[in-house]
Amino acid sequence: MEIPSKYEPKRVEEHWYTYWTKHDYFSSTPDEREPYTIVIPPPNVTGVLHMGHMLNNTIQDVLIRRARLLGKNACWVPGTDHASIATEAKVVAKLKEEGIDKATLSREDFLKHAWDWTHEYGGVILQQLKKLGCSCDWNRTKFTMDDDMSASVIKVFVDLYNKGLIYRGYRMVNWDPEAKTTLSDEEVIYEERQGNLYYLAYAIEGSDEKVTIATTRPETILGDTAICINPNDERYHHLRGKKAIVPICGRVIPIIEDEYVDVEFGTGCLKVTPAHDENDKNLGEKHDLEVIDIFNEDATLNSFGLHYQGKDRFVVRKEIAKELEEKGFLVKTEQHINKVGTSERTKAVIEPRLSDQWFLKMETLAKPALDAVLNTEDIKFYPKKFENIYRHWMEGIRDWNISRQLWWGQQIPAYYYGDGKEDFVVAETPEQALELAKSKNPAIQQSDLRQDSDVLDTWFSSWLWPMSVFGGILDPDNDEVNYYYPTSDLVTAPDIIFFWVARMIMSGYEYRGKRPFENVYFTGLVRDKQRRKMSKQLGNSPDALKLIEDFGADGVRVGLLLSSSAGNDIMFDEALCQQGSNFANKIWNAFRLVKGWEVADIPQPEASKIGIEWYTAKLNQTLVEIEDHFSKYRISDALMAIYKLVWDDFCSWLLEIVKPAYQQPIDQVTFNAVIELFEENLKLLHPFMPFLTEEVWQHIAERTPEEALIVAQWPKGAKVDSKLIADFDFAAEVISGIRTIRKEKNIPQKDALELFMLNTEGIGDNMDAIIMKVANVSKLETIDAGMDGALSFRVKSNEYFIPITGAIDVEEEIKKIKEELRYTKGFLKSVQGKLGNERFVNNAPEQVVAIERKKAADAEAKIETLEKSLASLQ
Repeated sequence: MEIPSKYEPKRVEEHWYTYWTKHDYFSSTPDEREPYTIVIPPPNVTGVLHMGHMLNNTIQDVLIRRARLLGKNACWVPGTDHASIATEAKVVAKLKEEGIDKATLSREDFLKHAWDWTHEYGGVILQQLKKLGCSCDWNRTKFTMDDDMSASVIKVFVDLYNKGLIYRGYRMVNWDPEAKTTLSDEEVIYEERQGNLYYLAYAIEGSDEKVTIATTRPETILGDTAICINPNDERYHHLRGKKAIVPICGRVIPIIEDEYVDVEFGTGCLKVTPAHDENDKNLGEKHDLEVIDIFNEDATLNSFGLHYQGKDRFVVRKEIAKELEEKGFLVKTEQHINKVGTSERTKAVIEPRLSDQWFLKMETLAKPALDAVLNTEDIKFYPKKFENIYRHWMEGIRDWNISRQLWWGQQIPAYYYGDGKEDFVVAETPEQALELAKSKNPAIQQSDLRQDSDVLDTWFSSWLWPMSVFGGILDPDNDEVNYYYPTSDLVTAPDIIFFWVARMIMSGYEYRGKRPFENVYFTGLVRDKQRRKMSKQLGNSPDALKLIEDFGADGVRVGLLLSSSAGNDIMFDEALCQQGSNFANKIWNAFRLVKGWEVADIPQPEASKIGIEWYTAKLNQTLVEIEDHFSKYRISDALMAIYKLVWDDFCSWLLEIVKPAYQQPIDQVTFNAVIELFEENLKLLHPFMPFLTEEVWQHIAERTPEEALIVAQWPKGAKVDSKLIADFDFAAEVISGIRTIRKEKNIPQKDALELFMLNTEGIGDNMDAIIMKVANVSKLETIDAGMDGALSFRVKSNEYFIPITGAIDVEEEIKKIKEELRYTKGFLKSVQGKLGNERFVNNAPEQVVAIERKKAADAEAKIETLEKSLASLQ
């Protein structure tokens, strides 16, 4: 097979991905091997590949490919999430472009459009993951709206309802006016925003007195139903039992007393709007206040908004502030920073809203999930610091609002048969619902039942993911779930620790009595060089596919991983991908060099023999290091260890040691050993750089499909020869010293040098051949005393001498040494002057003084060496 002169990522990637899929290497079925299972964090069906996906899935692919090489039954389940809010928004927008209003469609017609959109555009991201090299079992691809997945969700809902854990309640919820649905607490992101504090004057009924109230939302005065004062606040004792008049709308409202009011905040008077604030709602219930909702579902004002009806809340805020000022109700305005809740999905400002919703009780579900992470360590977090975040949320967990006012998703299996709020049954199918309803009223017909129009929160399907992808909810004792569950590792971002990770743990213990996974590896967030989170809005997120096109998939994978330690954010720079691409080219060129050597049946040189033994020891040492890194999920550290082994030890040292002389052949024994070591390198590199390594592997020899690198065997380590490694490190320093002299004295590499050692402590004779070969030394001897007229350098306690030959200009060398001696003496004098200053020595920090003393000592040592060198030359 001809070896191309350049590595061609695009050709290689297309060829080998097709080859891998053709031979079904990614597929998994239960067998006698140890399973290693990963379930993908399902990306939104609307999604396209971004840097976070690239990082997350590269790490998963590294883990799954390594497990395959270790001989485990590796199963990586891919799939997508139906993403209720995001997908429905996309479909609504598409319909709008076509002149169709969702409100004019039936549910069935809208869902047909949603499925058409999903089939046409959904799942693009899974195809993009293939470009990255992801070795998922594509035959197992799941979608959270697949029939069996939806049936699992409905079954769980009914079960939890029957256990008394799901209930319907009238609660203050987080309302997204753009998506027109409620959200759970975890889907609300709080941001600090600059706003205003408006001080408004409310007239006291039957008097000329006014009381001032401070509010950040003047538009909500139209929903005020009371003013509250603290009973202990003497300033307002005279207002007890009186009434106030709401500005503009003229509504007369009671003045109530409650210790909830903070006498120190604002004016000490609180306007109460039970429909639009959680705390106001609690006051309203306690004091039996009227509830007036002034907003439509899109946050425009309704009929209670008077002449502002139909206008957006933020437009009204500006206009009503102006009206209040014109009519003398606005006392003053102050700038004010407050936390504003925004929708995690649409970014719209959340409105608190009273609504009938479905909730899941979390307290009992949370206990075993909390215990598994914090006490039994049944589940381990990497890095461990995320345990505190997990504990904080789980200990303060609130009931989960699981209903959404959308059509795209699993429709809640509650069926209403009467006019009352409690006139409903919960069942998996309409037929079962009818049976239950008939037990309450035998006259009920199927046509009398109305299914709840809401759908379930998307996370209510994905919290079952590790079980439902293996059919573990519908058929709890099937062979697949018994074999693959619990899964091995979960790789995810920390920002969904509450949305998804914690909930999967809860459902796992509830439905299988087991953890869903053993280890959770939290990746960092990908940020730009300015530490900003990458986002479409900022325009600072590179095109993931363009990066692959420019640098190759392996280059991008290496670039991402070299900069990403668990849980720490990544400062992404395209230069990292260039580094990865350079590494790929380095390996390719090293392979071409080796394959270009002529091989002959000649004796093996001693240097080559020792070099092979040393590199084998170094490989074994690195294997121990790599295994330690993987056991602690230090994936980037594992890659860096391999990177150094291949780039420095293999390419820069071993190949230099064994390289035959110009136009001379290499011996067969050495060549075979180098090829074998090259193959071991490829096995270590394969999880990180799958395409390049498979390409080189297949070029090395003709392979059957059973011999492909993807299913090769991970290297088995042997006892590490630490002394051999230490001896080589010493020899490498000696070679470095010779190279420094060559560079400083402009002595060409082709000119052989003689080397004399003053003593040989710390280095074995076995390294002589290495030094002589790599440093081009023709003679290497031990001497009893120093040599005059020779250039010297020191490695630890050993001194080495290179006799002066015609290779250097003695007069020029004397001139250079004198110049350097003059400079160093001047430098020493300035440092000594500083140290001779008592004021400096007594007042400067101890560390600063120590640094100056070291400078002086170093300068003195250098002067001594320079003077000796000068004496030997004169």
